[in-house]
Amino acid sequence: MKKTILWTLTVIITLSAAYYQRMTGPTYPKRVSVTLNDTIHKLKLVRSIALDERSSVRLKITDPSIQAKLYFKRLNTNEDYQSSDFVYEKEGYFAAVPQQPAAGKLQYYIEITDSKGTQVLFRESPVVIRYKGGVPPFILVPHVLIMFVAMLFSTLAGLMALVKLPDYKLYALWTLILLTAGGMILGPVVQLYAFGELWTGVPFGWDLTDNKTLIAFLFWILAVYMNRKTDKPMYTILAAFVLLLVYSIPHSLFGSELDYASGKVTQGMAMIFF
Repeated sequence: MKKTILWTLTVIITLSAAYYQRMTGPTYPKRVSVTLNDTIHKLKLVRSIALDERSSVRLKITDPSIQAKLYFKRLNTNEDYQSSDFVYEKEGYFAAVPQQPAAGKLQYYIEITDSKGTQVLFRESPVVIRYKGGVPPFILVPHVLIMFVAMLFSTLAGLMALVKLPDYKLYALWTLILLTAGGMILGPVVQLYAFGELWTGVPFGWDLTDNKTLIAFLFWILAVYMNRKTDKPMYTILAAFVLLLVYSIPHSLFGSELDYASGKVTQGMAMIFF
């Protein structure tokens, strides 16, 4: 009965953390509702484009009477905004934008006109697109699945350690194995495909995604090591908490970014949350 309760809590916590990360990540679509000709349209505005994908912004609006214009420029530059007209196609409106190198970014806002007038979306806080290389599914899918299971086992190990169930040691070991495979091996391979760099965390850079994975990995090494001979559940509880904290940080926050002035890829501050 106790294990059933712990598994139920584990699934709820893990799914909640995964959902939160997906909804708050800076590369997931920006959601906005807009009323046009008395109809509410729920839009998802692109914030990440792979180099092998169509470089455009889409408005999922099927009203052909709408007129819309996109204004864009390269992020963190003094350039003037350029404009691109949205063209109506059967799947909605599309506005082309110039493709950028991997880790390059564009900022944009939208002007939409219907029978009642013109609305401007995100002029004061533009939406940002980050470009990335395509990651093969045989790399990306295992990475995502393994990291999810690692989070699942981490939470379970932490809860079991909290109530002093001896199985916490087994799930702690599996967490470390999965975190090694998904975060420390497949994670850098994903980044290599996406941005041309295998590792941009310490000691080579300050990429937050790499460094938060490294921090969680080190805590789990400590937890497994400290419990190898005697029961020290507090280390497992701490490691599980750290990994949960890591998952609460939006994915790709302070990630790789192309500096257009220098032509170099830079990273954000890794230790801002720690």
